[in-house]
Amino acid sequence: MHSRIGFGVDFHQLAEGRDLWLGGIKIPSVKGSLGHSDADVLLHAVCDAMLGAACLGDIGVHFPDTSAAFKNIDSKLLLQNCVTLLEEARYKIINIDTTVCLEYPKIREYIPQMQQTIAGIAGITEKDVSIKATTTEKMGFVGRGEGLIAYAIVLIEKI
Repeated sequence: MHSRIGFGVDFHQLAEGRDLWLGGIKIPSVKGSLGHSDADVLLHAVCDAMLGAACLGDIGVHFPDTSAAFKNIDSKLLLQNCVTLLEEARYKIINIDTTVCLEYPKIREYIPQMQQTIAGIAGITEKDVSIKATTTEKMGFVGRGEGLIAYAIVLIEKI
């Protein structure tokens, strides 16, 4: 058995007039993530963790924010492309562990739907996708509601 671990992190500013997409789910919020794509910070961190585990670069290498092809793209498509890259490299995903840092909105009630979405794309069970949420206790840019962060760790195994 040949296992590898990848780590991903992503940051986005929050801005009024933008939708808040997390884990492939649109979350009701006054502010949303600002970015070239739909700015789903959680899916971006998962993509980077997957790519890193397989030593395939990072999300910017495969989906540059300078490309019009990825303008406002649904990050679920980016995640699906990363899963395909792993499959082509002969890896399967074992599990995904994530943490989202934001002050507001509270996302606990949306976690099962995010797990279902990510698991469906990754080809694993919902029990293999952990999503945790925390605040920064009002400290820093996250605490002031200016942005959010997501961290992800992905375990893969050679097929």
